Amino acid sequence: MQLDTIDRKLLDLMQQDFPLSATPWRQLGQQLGISEEEVLERVRRLKETGIVRRIGGILDAAEMRFVSCLCAMSVPDVRIPFIAEEINRCPGVTHNYQREGVYNLWFTLITSSIEARERQLTVWEHQFGLPILRFPGEKTYKRRVQFTMQQAGENP
Repeated sequence: MQLDTIDRKLLDLMQQDFPLSATPWRQLGQQLGISEEEVLERVRRLKETGIVRRIGGILDAAEMRFVSCLCAMSVPDVRIPFIAEEINRCPGVTHNYQREGVYNLWFTLITSSIEARERQLTVWEHQFGLPILRFPGEKTYKRRVQFTMQQAGENP
């Protein structure tokens, strides 16, 4: 899919300065010089094509007294789509990626307690018949990642 200038500006605004209001799409449209409806249509298209996977806030789990855990699994290639989809159904999963190597499915799980984390991971281990490696969060190294979409020479 080819992104035009407005798509790139929209993606930049959504990452850097998303309006916290009752009418965020209207506000984005005003900043971009397009209608609220066009903003929504562009966002739908970006989601359908997989360019945008998720729109939502990122909260500091530790500050909220939640626990996070990076998890890894060694999954037969033919089972990856099913297992990844099942894991993604859990609201506490924030990332889920296929990687090269023995441990080829990695995901992050955030839960209200260590006990809740272990309950969920144990359910999946039994459901899938596969062990899950656990790497509990101890320190945050990355707080904010942005992918600048505008090209050189485009107006911000």
